Amino acid sequence: MSLQTTQPETELTCEYRGKKAPLFRVVLLNALLTVLTLGFYRFWAKTRVRRYFWSATAPGGDPLEYTGNGLEKLLGFLIAVAFLAIYLGIFQLLLGFAGLSLFSGGTGTQDKALQLLLAQATLLAIIPFVFYAQYRARRYILSRTRWRGIRFGVDSAAWGYVWRAMGHWFLVILSLGLLLPRKTFWLEKYKIDRTWYGNARFVQGGNWPMLYRAMRHIFLAVGLFVVGLSLMFLQGAVSMKALASGDALAAAAFALYVLPLFLLCSLWFSYGYVYYSVTSFRLLAEKKQLGDSVSFATAPGPWRIFWRYIFGMLLTLLCVALVMILAAFVGGIFGYSNINLDANITSALMTLDPLEIAYAVFVYLLIMGLFGVFMTIFITHPILGHYVAKTRILNADALHDIEQRSRDEMVEAEGFADALDVGAAI
Repeated sequence: MSLQTTQPETELTCEYRGKKAPLFRVVLLNALLTVLTLGFYRFWAKTRVRRYFWSATAPGGDPLEYTGNGLEKLLGFLIAVAFLAIYLGIFQLLLGFAGLSLFSGGTGTQDKALQLLLAQATLLAIIPFVFYAQYRARRYILSRTRWRGIRFGVDSAAWGYVWRAMGHWFLVILSLGLLLPRKTFWLEKYKIDRTWYGNARFVQGGNWPMLYRAMRHIFLAVGLFVVGLSLMFLQGAVSMKALASGDALAAAAFALYVLPLFLLCSLWFSYGYVYYSVTSFRLLAEKKQLGDSVSFATAPGPWRIFWRYIFGMLLTLLCVALVMILAAFVGGIFGYSNINLDANITSALMTLDPLEIAYAVFVYLLIMGLFGVFMTIFITHPILGHYVAKTRILNADALHDIEQRSRDEMVEAEGFADALDVGAAI
């Protein structure tokens, strides 16, 4: 007589196989080629970095595969730039005409302020395309991602995302941040509910009030600052009347009291933001479902990610500073150290010969490129590895029932994201 045992729910753990040395070689070569080609190589550089990260991410031991290419991104960028140039040109002409017809001839402060506000309204015209670019970039990336030979995909619904994103951000600003969980949940749900793996659809469950627990450190940091500031005035340490009158002693006492409080609350608020991002990611991931039964579990550590950001940024700044010192030393050897930083930039450039200008431009582009290299090595790489290693796929047997879906061509790639620099991250 055989004993029947209940089999546990199948589970796949995720592995991250990335190493700093090979990744550093990839991103450093990309940075140098991007600088030497004056940015033209960036489309292929981003593709190479993605392929490395995708191949280093292996759910259940099977790595992801990225099939995008740089030519798609370049063509998408050119199309987007052409469209944006026409769109912004027409918009600026309309604004200029409105400004001249409505406020021309005015010399008062109010008239000048209105003209300036109208001229800067072009920035507002870009906002819808920023959200449009974010959705389209995500759609392109997933359409070029495969796992176990099966493609991911996203429905074509970019404009629906644009209006929802603008509305939710308006409510967040209007509520002074109190409706941030609502924005986070509904925008995530909009994207996830339109995402596919093969012929299986992802579904985002849960509700937005559940994310308020992730905001507790933000509330505590803001509450501490408000309470501390209120106690200072209630106890009479500094009076509002003295501050308003310009009393130097009152201003000094205010600074001595508020500055440490502000620094403490700023650090706490920064941790609170990271805590919100990490915890909301965990809560939302645990409510996601693929198909009828595949679910997910993850447990990234907010404290670990926070300090990785801190130390990673410090290491990045230190390395960039060393590169700047080395560049100044090399420039001094060749006599390229005669720029007067206190003078007007135009007159300072007029005193330089073409070789000095070329060297200054090269050093500037190199530093910007190396900044991205060090950020990738010290921040992106370890944080991505932590997220991947802490993620599990539950009831993975159901994955065998998923079949391939038709290809989403997305030939314009991430054009708007690149043109607006939204797609700078991986």
